[in-house]
Formats: sequence, C-alpha cells, structure tokens
Amino acid sequence: MPNTISDNPPKIGNQRHLFDMPDDIAYLNCAYMGPLMTSAVQAAEKGVQYKVQPWTYGGSSFFTYTEQLRELAAKLINTNSDNMALVPSASYGIQVAANNLPLSKGGEILVLRDQFPSHVYPWREKAKACGGNIVTVERPGNGDWTAAVLQAVSSRTEILALPATHWADGGYLDLEIIGKAARGIGAKLVLDLTQSLGALPFNVKTVQPDFMVAAGYKWLLGPYTLGYLYVAPQWQDGAPLEHNWMNRKGSEDFARLVDYQDQFQTGARRFDMGEKSNPAQVMAAFAALSQIMDWGVDNISATLGARNSRVADHARQLGFLVVDDKFRSPHYISLAYKDGVPGGLAEKLAADNVFVSVRGNSVRVTPHLYNTDTDIERLFDALDKG
Repeated sequence: MPNTISDNPPKIGNQRHLFDMPDDIAYLNCAYMGPLMTSAVQAAEKGVQYKVQPWTYGGSSFFTYTEQLRELAAKLINTNSDNMALVPSASYGIQVAANNLPLSKGGEILVLRDQFPSHVYPWREKAKACGGNIVTVERPGNGDWTAAVLQAVSSRTEILALPATHWADGGYLDLEIIGKAARGIGAKLVLDLTQSLGALPFNVKTVQPDFMVAAGYKWLLGPYTLGYLYVAPQWQDGAPLEHNWMNRKGSEDFARLVDYQDQFQTGARRFDMGEKSNPAQVMAAFAALSQIMDWGVDNISATLGARNSRVADHARQLGFLVVDDKFRSPHYISLAYKDGVPGGLAEKLAADNVFVSVRGNSVRVTPHLYNTDTDIERLFDALDKG
C-alpha cells in the first residue's frame, strides 16, 4: 500500500483560512514550494524583531529555540532529539552521509532513474573516490518502484540512496520493505524525504535508515534553507561537514568559547549547520511543524489521498495516463500526455492563475489542505484550454 495510514483516520476540513491565498489562485504546486502559513509568518516576524533589537535575544536563546525545533522534528519521525541535526538543505545532509559511510572498491550504490540531482551527485563523487559503481534502477513499466529496487539489490549493493516519493511523478517506494531488504544484506539506507515528509507517514523505528534528510520548505511548509537530518546512533561519532563553534561541547558558556574543545555536543548535534539559530527561520519552522503535528501526518495523507484519487479517476477519463493508485504516493499526481506535454503549458496555466509543474512528459499536480474543489475544476478547465 502507498501509505501506512490507519483504516479510518478523520479527514481534515479545508485549511485555506490559515494561508494568505486569494480565492482566484489555484496553487497546486506544493512539491515545488509549500506556502508559509500566517502563523509561521507571524513567528518569523517575532524572530526578525529579535534582530531588530538584539539585546532582547539572550545568549541562551541561541540554543533554546533550536532545541525546541529539534525535539518537534524528532517527534515527527518517532525518534529522540539526540538523533536529529538541523541542516540548510537536503544536499548538505546527503553529503554528511556520503562522507561517513564506507564504500568498498567495486561496491554498488543504488539510485533511481531520474532521481533528484542532489541525491545523485554526492554518490557519483563517492563512487569515483572509492572505486565504486552507481547502479541506476530503471523506471518500472507498471510503476512499481519497490519491486524494481528489490530486483536491483545484489550482494554487491552497499548503499541504497533513495526517496519515498519520486520527485518527478510521485512514484511510491515502500521503505519498510526496502529497509528490511537492505539490512538483510548489510547495506546502508540513505533517504531524501524532501518530497514526502509531512505528507506521507514515516517512522524511523520501522524503516531503520542510516541517514534521513528532508528540506523543510516543501511539504513541511517551512522556510527556505532549513531542513532536518536524522543520523542513526551508530554514525553519530562521524565527521561533520563543518566545524562551527556551537557544535562543540560547552559552547553554551560564551565566556569560555576560547577554551577550545575537541569534544562535540551530544548525539547528532555535531552535524548541525553553522548559524542554525537564526530566530526568524527557526521560529517559523517551529510554527509550521506544530501545525502539521496538530493535523497529524496520517490525517494529512488520508485527506490528500482521498481527493487525489478522485482527481486521478477524472484525469484517466479525459485520456491522461496516471500511475495506478497503489504505486503512487497519495499526495502526488502526475498527468502524462501520450504525445508529450504541449509547449508552454505551464505558462498558459499560470496565466489563468493555475500553478503546477511540468516534469518530463507529465504535469505534476501536488495540492495540499488549502486547495478546494474549485481549484481542481479550474485545473481541468485550464488543461482543456491548453
């Protein structure tokens, strides 16, 4: 099944009132960038005020707000805060993983065909440096990425570098099954969940990845340049990507910062980015995550999935090619054209205030809780015109 939601989770009513989104805008492009809620904007404004009046931002504040955010991010994936690092991007977290995982000469790293570049380039460099090989799992004809990955795994596989949702078309990967297969051969699992975390349930304890990262500005509805990195305990003695003052033991004591320390802060905190304590950014992200936790990811997934199944059925009736629902992440729809996407289609839709993405031969449609039935009707009307 393409999600792990409970049998009958409560559906969430429309949440457009929480966003600054005019009625004449059909924004169906959360996979491109999630909009900030009004509550997140207000939190960011409070954070900016600390910079306006820096004497109000005490030294302990450099740690207090980041620790609150770290704890909330940990709850989102069912782990503890010691296992979480705050990072600026998915690529930052992937590079941390690539720098710390071993790869033998001839060892293989699995990626997907057309995987997002930030989850490919670090592995190409890793393979080049170690004499390893990149194995690309080809796009399955029936849309079943899970089966395709399992078939590609071999005794030479040492790292599986994967998403839960293919960024281009929403193809679904069952990470619990894949994680079990990886552990069975002693391979390491590195996940980029930028296109699923916050909209698709994920549990560290059942998947058991070695590293997991997600940028926060898409389905987590947070600010740009702030993401979350999970590091399994066995890798928490690894080398950080940078050496900044806050990640060292005792850095809370500003009076003793030049008593240089070789030891790091506990857990995954050694992997935190520099200047992680930007109050506007951290407080906005906390507000966004708080709302997501209040909604419940199971409920978000069920609500989006129910609507998108209806959209998919209607699209098929109109002649679009849509992956079978059991192989599609519930928060994603990809409408493929048999003869290719018409030139300039995204721009034509935008002129009608309908916002989607074109990826390859498909129109990527990614609504959220702020979308209405009217938005969907406007999409199909605009596609008919286009």
